[in-house]
Amino acid sequence: MLVLAFLAGCGGSDRQLGTVGFVEGFLGGVAADEPQAALIGRDVLSAGGNAADAVVAMYFASAVTLPSAASLGGGGVCLGFDRSSGEVAALEFLARSPAESGGDRPVAVPGNVRGFFAFHARFGRLRWSQLLAPAENLARFGAPVSRALAHDLGAVRAALEAEPSVRRMFGVPVERRLVGEGDLLRQVELAAVVSRIRAEGGGAFYIGSIARQLVDGANAAGGRLSMDDLRRYAPEWRPTSRIPWGNRVVHFAPSPPAGGAVAAAMWAHLHDRRGYAGADPAARLGAVAEAGLAARTTTGIGRANGADWLENPSAATFVAVDREGSAAVCAVTLNSLFGTGRAVPELGIMLAAAPGPGGRGATALGPMLVVNENVREFFFAGAAAGGAAAPSALIQVAADTLIAGERLSQALAASRVLGGPMPGVVHAEPGAAVAARSIVAAAGRRLASVPELGRVNAVACPDGLPPRPESCAAGHDPRGRGLATMAD
Repeated sequence: MLVLAFLAGCGGSDRQLGTVGFVEGFLGGVAADEPQAALIGRDVLSAGGNAADAVVAMYFASAVTLPSAASLGGGGVCLGFDRSSGEVAALEFLARSPAESGGDRPVAVPGNVRGFFAFHARFGRLRWSQLLAPAENLARFGAPVSRALAHDLGAVRAALEAEPSVRRMFGVPVERRLVGEGDLLRQVELAAVVSRIRAEGGGAFYIGSIARQLVDGANAAGGRLSMDDLRRYAPEWRPTSRIPWGNRVVHFAPSPPAGGAVAAAMWAHLHDRRGYAGADPAARLGAVAEAGLAARTTTGIGRANGADWLENPSAATFVAVDREGSAAVCAVTLNSLFGTGRAVPELGIMLAAAPGPGGRGATALGPMLVVNENVREFFFAGAAAGGAAAPSALIQVAADTLIAGERLSQALAASRVLGGPMPGVVHAEPGAAVAARSIVAAAGRRLASVPELGRVNAVACPDGLPPRPESCAAGHDPRGRGLATMAD
């Protein structure tokens, strides 16, 4: 199936650009929250695509295989690094509130399609149509439901089963249930939409018949969406938030959303802290907790009533690094798990929730990139999901990898702490509670145990890429159900 995703070239050594196997040897690395999407990203690198091409293909594949967080109805943010020019830029394409508020299920204006189209136009190499073909095939011919999607369906199954539009998309009619892990999920309506976008470009989603169906369906589902909302939607390029670190620069997504500001403040606190590299794991946990508490205070994002703990935890992240050392990292969300919980079944699209109370929104999104701008070397790219815990989880992994010198796999598996969302409280995963207790108590904090703090996808090259590809590793969080691979 995946081989059909790219334009055919000749076999063996005569393979052409755009054909899987075009690149031999080290390809780079990818990580994503859904395994089938990650494999498509790997194939894009094998076909000669660059990092931006890989994240575009992984996103559209995930719109099919992980619509709980990556539906075409959502939005997000990306960072891109082009090694040939040395450019690093951030693109914001969040799912925003429409001009008219209201309805019993407020719907957001989708940003993903125009966002990834703009990202590809600036950073991509392969043809747009090649990158969307795998997603179209997955939707048209069917894909097995992954453990990642089955988990998300199970989390809100009762609510989804109560919605006829969702049952039409994800139901098994004979058995009167929603699909589960391993079931074949065909989405022919979504395949038709992806086909139009593949052939006509991102604008096809925002004008014409698709847009009219989306508006009608969103309003029938309890929203207030208009053709003008879609027509006027535009992604925004912004400079990254930069923190110099020796001969490197750590780049974060600028506000909005706020996750980048929190992560940047935490990094500034940690990299200035002497002894982090040589500290024992318990001391590092204490440093991360204090950095989180300090970051929420200095950024003004933490609130006295602890309401930030309600930040939407649902997101999908994608990381790719190519053999030349260019990198791309993105995070997308429907502003809530499965967005509004309603769909436009005629298009096969879950609708994003409009930002609002109860934690709905993209506050926690905040991917990061680390490069040496003078010699154009790549060192780290990562993004996290998990609401209030996401920025802290990402920074703990980055600091343990880049400052403390841990292997990326060790850093991803290590137990985590979180300081900041609730005043005076440090949250800890069970494995971190014992190590953190004495440090937390000495600082006058209260320790609260939680089962999981964030899910991180990352690629790290601690010795720099391109000169030392053997130092590179791609990793997905063991708390999640994704996949990462260094392809060669």
